[in-house]
Amino acid sequence: MNETLWILFALVDLCMVLAVYRFFGRVGLFGLMVFNLLLCNIQVLKTVELFGLTTTLGNVLYASVFLATDLLSEFYGKKEAQKGVLLGFVTLLMMVGYMQIALLFQPATDDFAQPHLQALFGFMPRIALASMFAYLVSQMHDVWAFHAIKQRTGGKMLWLRNNASTMISQFLDSAIFCTIAFWGVFPLNIFMEIMLSTYIIKVAVAALDTPFIYLAKRLFRKDHPAAKEA
Repeated sequence: MNETLWILFALVDLCMVLAVYRFFGRVGLFGLMVFNLLLCNIQVLKTVELFGLTTTLGNVLYASVFLATDLLSEFYGKKEAQKGVLLGFVTLLMMVGYMQIALLFQPATDDFAQPHLQALFGFMPRIALASMFAYLVSQMHDVWAFHAIKQRTGGKMLWLRNNASTMISQFLDSAIFCTIAFWGVFPLNIFMEIMLSTYIIKVAVAALDTPFIYLAKRLFRKDHPAAKEA
């Protein structure tokens, strides 16, 4: 059940990236990056079994952020992709700060939300610190690698720059995030399994998004004449 649901979730999420881009263009990609980044930092608190591995749930949404970044890089250039990365970073920082302030308020006597919010967001500072650092390093590397490969290949082999930049960046992201977020929280064998499975799942989604970036280039490039090659 988990595996079937995961595949369907991944396909729906990647289709939504294209749908949002089709109707809202560059602004839609910025908004989608923010939305997926915030939501996956909540989903990441849940661990699930997938294909015999223990992994965190937020991997699908987070991996599709890389697709949005690559679309910005391909259609609008390096600076716009970096702008999207920084926008995601700032909004994540704001969410963490605002939720910590919210937890400081004394709840009413008939309030039921405080313990649930505390359970979700009380652990958030460590998760968010891990996520923010991993996100900033990996996404900036993704943008740099995407354009470095594009320049060296003369703008050809989109599949190579899409996959190579993302997969290397995902390794950086998984290693940094899991070390900061989960070191000492889980036994070493579970920690290593989570880090490995997290990377494997992200790589699977990264490979899955390749047809989607080709489809976007074929269908939508003509709809955005202002888009510039990097």
